[in-house]
Amino acid sequence: MSTSGESDTIATDTPAEAAERPSTSTNRRQPYGTGFLDTISTGWAERPDLAPPQREQAPYAAARREKLSAAFPGKRLVIPAGGLMQRSNDTDYPFRAHSAFSHLTGWAADSEPDSVLVFDPRDEGGHDVTLYFRERADRATSEFYADASIGEFWIGPRPALSGVAGDLDLGTAHLDDFGSTDEDLVVGDDDDLTRAVSELRLVKDEYEIAQMRLAVDTTAKGFDDIIRELPRIIEHPRGERIVEGVFHQRARSDGNTVGYDTIAASGPHACYLHWTRNDGAVVPGDLILIDAGVEVDSLYTADITRTLPVSGRFTPVQRKVYEAVREAADAAFAAARPGVKFRSVHEAAMKVIAARVAEWGLLPVTAQEALDAERGGQHRRYMVHGTSHHLGIDVHDCAQARREMYYDGELEPGMVFTIEPGLYFQIDDLTVPEELRGIGVRIEDDVLVTDDGVENLSAAIPRTADEVEAWMLRLGVGA
Repeated sequence: MSTSGESDTIATDTPAEAAERPSTSTNRRQPYGTGFLDTISTGWAERPDLAPPQREQAPYAAARREKLSAAFPGKRLVIPAGGLMQRSNDTDYPFRAHSAFSHLTGWAADSEPDSVLVFDPRDEGGHDVTLYFRERADRATSEFYADASIGEFWIGPRPALSGVAGDLDLGTAHLDDFGSTDEDLVVGDDDDLTRAVSELRLVKDEYEIAQMRLAVDTTAKGFDDIIRELPRIIEHPRGERIVEGVFHQRARSDGNTVGYDTIAASGPHACYLHWTRNDGAVVPGDLILIDAGVEVDSLYTADITRTLPVSGRFTPVQRKVYEAVREAADAAFAAARPGVKFRSVHEAAMKVIAARVAEWGLLPVTAQEALDAERGGQHRRYMVHGTSHHLGIDVHDCAQARREMYYDGELEPGMVFTIEPGLYFQIDDLTVPEELRGIGVRIEDDVLVTDDGVENLSAAIPRTADEVEAWMLRLGVGA
């Protein structure tokens, strides 16, 4: 996904403050009779105190906590997971913990709302780290049956303190035991903490890289699903919605969910960078730009874009635009290696974009003039977004890192980011020939920096125009 990043800013609402928000009681709440109240807490079997084996991510999360502890000696750090967010009336959005919280705990899709990770400084140095969360309710309390947001009668079993402690290899305590004041949450400078947890994710560890591979592999299956379903997609008047639904099924069956709203942009919709309305038809003869990624249970997400000819074959004009974008992507791949500036990847792609649109007579200046940092930029009309962004537990990962660590930073082995140039010729853009209007192409891959270059994690998903046509033919389109 291109353009703007996602915020890493750490929320400062405490669970106590959240509890003081106005109630969302509705007329759906009915009174309980005395018979129910007298009997509801009895007649239940003993619940086993399950102790799951320590999860694979636990030692990696512990190492991340050690790094954060070392960066803030003597400071009390409070990292909230966040709480449920209201969608409408008494319906909430699905809960997803704050990325920094999940990164530091290893608690991912199964984490509990309103949990808090606390680093308490020790006199001798370092921190004692405790995970506070709302343990499963005693069946003798009204929370068990009366609270539709957190009651186990409504939402199912919640984890026990001891089970989570063993699972994450982390000290745990009940949320009621968490004592916080405004002073607790001001850990030196909140901006410093937000920056630190963001920069902590710039270089991925072995576990994170494995999860990125899994997310990309699952996303590849989702793209195969879409191509197989193209006949049904074409038949529906809102075929873009069918594309979205097909991919979502793969994301939910084999992962946690989608990593971001799927872009299924057919025809001229492909020229809108963040087209997520997805309410248009998918018409043979057009291109469809699909930007989609599966978020796996660890919350790591892929971010892949492929632009497909709906009929299975590119027209000569479509192929010309597509291969120009692919050429720009290949130039970005060639530029990416340890020690070069992150921005160099974008600059390499833009040289190709400028050269091609100048060659086609679309610029009022030469390609070289367009690339001038101060007086140029004319070619950016047709590719307004950046070529790369970091990727990981957020689709726009590490977004709050310092500029000198991100855009102006040097590439290091273990970094994961996208390469995603594009060309977009709006349907009403009079600066381009009519044959180009309404054509939008983006090719996006996820890459891992290695010791001597980059590995294309999504290389198994066809990229060149010839490969795309063969892929679609193999899956039954264009025969």
